[in-house]
Amino acid sequence: MDSLLLIPSCLFLGFLVARFASPPKDMAPALNWWVIQIALPAIVLELIPRLSFNIDLWYLVISQWLVFIGAAIVFQLIGSWLGWSRARIGALILVCGLGNTSFIGYPMLEALRGREGLAFGVVADQLGCFIMLSVGGVLVTAVYGGASTSASAVAKKILLFPAFIALIIGLIVGPLGGWPDQIDSILSRIGATLTPLALFSVGLRLRLSLHKYQLMPVMIGLSWKLLLAPLAILGLGSAFAVSANVLSIAVLQAAMAPMISAAILADQNDLEPDLANAILGIGIVMSLFTVTAWHLLLP
Repeated sequence: MDSLLLIPSCLFLGFLVARFASPPKDMAPALNWWVIQIALPAIVLELIPRLSFNIDLWYLVISQWLVFIGAAIVFQLIGSWLGWSRARIGALILVCGLGNTSFIGYPMLEALRGREGLAFGVVADQLGCFIMLSVGGVLVTAVYGGASTSASAVAKKILLFPAFIALIIGLIVGPLGGWPDQIDSILSRIGATLTPLALFSVGLRLRLSLHKYQLMPVMIGLSWKLLLAPLAILGLGSAFAVSANVLSIAVLQAAMAPMISAAILADQNDLEPDLANAILGIGIVMSLFTVTAWHLLLP
């Protein structure tokens, strides 16, 4: 319960500090650097060696890819029908096809499903959402925003990402017996900084304002991200008899709020950044309730 209360507490604290305390301009980027470069790799190194891999775990990965691919199909069809700009379609694919499976996902999974659930969540995040952000996100910016990135640049970005390197190391260390207790303890303590700092950073950037012309795309986008996508993942996993624990985490990760990095990518490539940020802010707040509801419905 304490972990669950930590989520709104840190979000709200960041929200208040941004508006009333005049924090340093580079506070959020500095916090994000620590989270991405230090805390996230530490928690990956801690948790991945403890996993016992089986065929079911691949559904954690595939499910996150399907959410993104589904978003691309759904928003392209709806956007063409409603006459949306390519920038709007691209923004929706990015922010509603990629979930906040780490900054929001990790603390929520730990609070709702314990450390085992968190370990499964790391697999869905690292091999699912992160890979899709690095590959699919770049493709979306190229198609809808005019960006161009070579295959070698994409590969380099993936291979040199600290958490991905940690993932490979963790996959090697696990079969060798895991870390010594002293190293495991250090990794755990460093990784424990991820949740409060990441949520505080999200709170610093939280935006809840919405213009009338944004109402329909926000409603359609969040309907996919928070309701329809996890429902599809639940139905598909049930049809293929995926184990209950794995299926629950796949659905919960599919239901997470829009990814912060996806909104930043939309902003950098001029894919309706105001719309992307509106979806991000509203989606984070709504997901605290919708993800909890999914948790209560799942085994």
